[in-house]
Amino acid sequence: MLPARYLVAVVISGVLMSAAAAVLYGEGTLSFTLERAFPTSHGVEMSQLRERDRVRHGRILQSSGVVDFPVEGTYDPFLVGLYFTRVQLGSPPKEFYVQIDTGSDVLWVSCTSCNGCPTSSGLQIPLEFFDPSNSPTASVISCSDQRCALGEQSSDSGCSTQNQCSYTFQYGDGSGTSGYYVADFIHFTTVVGNSMNLNTSSQVVFGCSTSQTGDLTKPDRAVDGIFGFGQQSMSVISQLSSQGATPNVFSHCLKGSNGGGGILVLGQIVEPSIVYTPLVPSQMHYNLNLQSISINGQPLPISSQVFATSSNRGTIIDSGTTLAYLAEEAYDPFVNAITQAVSASTRPLVAKGTQCYLTTSSVSDIFPTVSLNFAGGASMMLKPEDYLLQQNSIGGAAVWCIGFQKLQGQGITILGDLVLKDKIVVYDLANQRIGWTNYDCSTSVNVSTTTRSGRSEVVDAGQINNNAAGWRVNPYEVMGNIVVAFLLHVLAFGCYSVLL
Repeated sequence: MLPARYLVAVVISGVLMSAAAAVLYGEGTLSFTLERAFPTSHGVEMSQLRERDRVRHGRILQSSGVVDFPVEGTYDPFLVGLYFTRVQLGSPPKEFYVQIDTGSDVLWVSCTSCNGCPTSSGLQIPLEFFDPSNSPTASVISCSDQRCALGEQSSDSGCSTQNQCSYTFQYGDGSGTSGYYVADFIHFTTVVGNSMNLNTSSQVVFGCSTSQTGDLTKPDRAVDGIFGFGQQSMSVISQLSSQGATPNVFSHCLKGSNGGGGILVLGQIVEPSIVYTPLVPSQMHYNLNLQSISINGQPLPISSQVFATSSNRGTIIDSGTTLAYLAEEAYDPFVNAITQAVSASTRPLVAKGTQCYLTTSSVSDIFPTVSLNFAGGASMMLKPEDYLLQQNSIGGAAVWCIGFQKLQGQGITILGDLVLKDKIVVYDLANQRIGWTNYDCSTSVNVSTTTRSGRSEVVDAGQINNNAAGWRVNPYEVMGNIVVAFLLHVLAFGCYSVLL
């Protein structure tokens, strides 16, 4: 399972939209509350975080309206936090807490009569079980349904003795889940042009888990399921955008400061300074063409072939990874250049295999700027806080350690939330590109939306927030409702504690 995974909290409000209104108002853009939850345990060892990320990477390798809600929780690198989303499924709608996972594709939740599913959570959230028999709009996907074939892209699928389209996910830590696919409504709120709130729903296919094993059975970090946010056809974002219910783009801005939180939008955040680089085509995950790394403007002596993409190599943007990971051939030149740049103003030391530095100065004053240079001339500028983690203090001096880890023997670089925080990141799947810019994520963002006439306009998501806190309507009580939008992406940033 992904460690310190960020998840999203979705608040459902507004009014229902009919099919005729959907045609009139067009696509919607969504944003979601990012809610930070903290388990009872505080600092964890770096080795534990690396192990959790290793599990996460095993999974990676195997396998227009606006809604703005304020983010809850506090970012703290010495606490392991989670972002989660509350999705409403079925009729009448029932809420489920699901972990956001950009490395897998399928939304699944625990179902009744589940073997091994936890019944309580250390995150202090209520756990629920979906029961298809209690939702009159639910239908079990049969083996002959063409949607069953889509599941083969994302899992080991098969056919049960009850003619149910079944699935099995096996994760890198040995945990797993199995069950069958159902189709039912997902409910959400969208704001379309001129700040109009629309409560809508759309039918999607998701997994009904009947068995869980390994870490999925443990109650300390338990949630109701996992929300896959990948690019394959079975992901909810793919299903909704293919129906014309949502745009095929999502964005996030995660706060790395003391306030924590952020914003996640199913739509495009607009900011003039955003730079874009193409997604590497025909990849399961969000692969980018990283070409070089520079420190204080000087390229490191690393061959571009180190970052070359193939079926099992390359550079992946993954908001579900806690730290950041460099391919083995790039790691030592990176760390050595950082150490050399600060040798006169810090005391380097190695703690449990990690390069650290003792300093009484502000890291922003003495540590260099790092530039990750991608295809198309797009560079991602990293401040010291984007590649360092503060651990503790010794004799009045702060201990800062390299947050990048060495990924040995795999030729893979993974950019997790250590790097992605304090940036707007736009996943423009329609145009197969990803963009970013450094940004103060405690401020509001502008989002592209669509007016009644179909004209695009830019809306301040912060201003929309007041209008989005509308009243709820039970969509099951209104006939003829049409589909419009929902979803997201997240993230994770946890921390570790180093004992010196």
